[in-house]
Amino acid sequence: MSNPTPLPNVFPSSRHLLGIKYITADDIYLYLDTARTFREVLERPVRNLPTLRGVQVVNLFFENSTRTRLSFELAEKRLGADVLNFQSSGSSVAKGETLLDTIRNIEAMKVDAVVMRHSAAGAPLFLSERIKSIVINAGDGAHEHPTQALLDLYTIREKFKVLKGLKVTLVGDISHSRVAMSNLIALQKVGAVPAVCGPSTMIPKDLEKLGYTVYHHVDEAIQNSDVLNVLRIQHERAASGTIPSIREYRKYFGINRKRLEKATKPLLIMHPGPINRGVELDSDVADGEHSVILDQVTNGVAIRMAILYLLCRGVQSA
Repeated sequence: MSNPTPLPNVFPSSRHLLGIKYITADDIYLYLDTARTFREVLERPVRNLPTLRGVQVVNLFFENSTRTRLSFELAEKRLGADVLNFQSSGSSVAKGETLLDTIRNIEAMKVDAVVMRHSAAGAPLFLSERIKSIVINAGDGAHEHPTQALLDLYTIREKFKVLKGLKVTLVGDISHSRVAMSNLIALQKVGAVPAVCGPSTMIPKDLEKLGYTVYHHVDEAIQNSDVLNVLRIQHERAASGTIPSIREYRKYFGINRKRLEKATKPLLIMHPGPINRGVELDSDVADGEHSVILDQVTNGVAIRMAILYLLCRGVQSA
């Protein structure tokens, strides 16, 4: 088996990853190019590297998570880092301890980096301004989910070889989606043509003024896209009146094979997970030949390895 592509000897422009809006297009490509090397490593019989041996990383999750938390934990262990997992349930947070007190106590244990998910938009930025550790945003409220956007870009690039000029449409609840926000910013920065599609109650009013195309009919989006990134619909949106019902949403915006057969070219189908089968995606589409949903999961480990490597390797020489 051939040796993997050499790792870069440069650093991103920011020592944290707080959101796509805080990094440059060059940073994005640095993360993507580095992830390609780690994707090759994941195909080897021996997938562990000593790259971050001695680096202490804490996964600080104040919201429930399965895919993102496990992906980060696996990436950290693949790179040889020492990993500490923290969940707010059953912790001192449940007893009234503040976020800042919690992280200062954790940092006092000589933690080098914090991977953080929090329900409050801006929580990772708040943290980065008050502690010395490197901060990586694993999702903050409805604000951003930068690592998901990077793995989505990586997956698209692997299939099309380029990003510039590609028409990528996010379908679903754009207003409440941190995945959508990070993707839209990232796509625009790399020269793709981002668009959104969904009920008017789920799309921010000023999005078109920011240069994004807005579709209110999913069939129109299908005809004008190379990629559909379909977002999960939360059932509480129907209860809150954002949409009339889940059945109504499925009727007008659910992606099924009958709709895709009308497309003028094959579409790449993506989804950040977890999928509500039979709502935003039918099973034969989610498991179909154009779906790269499981590729996204694998690529998520590679992109998070790249992020950890690029941000944390300087810790060892500091």
